Amino acid sequence: MEEEKHIPAQEAPVAEAATQRVSKKVKKRHVSAGQVHVKSTFNNTIVVVTDKTGAVLTSSSAGANGFRGSKKGTAYAAGVAAEKAIEKAKTAHGLSSAEVYIHGIGLGRDAAIRALSSFSISIESITDKTALPHGGVRPKGERNM
Repeated sequence: MEEEKHIPAQEAPVAEAATQRVSKKVKKRHVSAGQVHVKSTFNNTIVVVTDKTGAVLTSSSAGANGFRGSKKGTAYAAGVAAEKAIEKAKTAHGLSSAEVYIHGIGLGRDAAIRALSSFSISIESITDKTALPHGGVRPKGERNM
């Protein structure tokens, strides 16, 4: 049988240094003007708060706030999701004004904007980025000769 050698901690500084973790302090950014992106579908509403360049500050959704099933698609759930995301952005990053971008056709479109205005954040613009149909796909079965 082989004998195990015991190396005292004084003789093995390399192993001790490898177990220590260096933690960096996360610097919180102060962002006074940003963007609020609301993606509203029939099944869920996702609210993302970003800075002017598009870097995400906070996000929330109806599903992340405890709503399940068909309740995620309601206007009330969208308002709760928007309140959580905006509250986090205002307290952690000092958000005071925002441009709003809406995407989708769900019930949470208006509720998210109302929640934004209730937190006394000035809305600079509201832009609807919902995709529009442009003529559709090629019709089926018209190419036979």
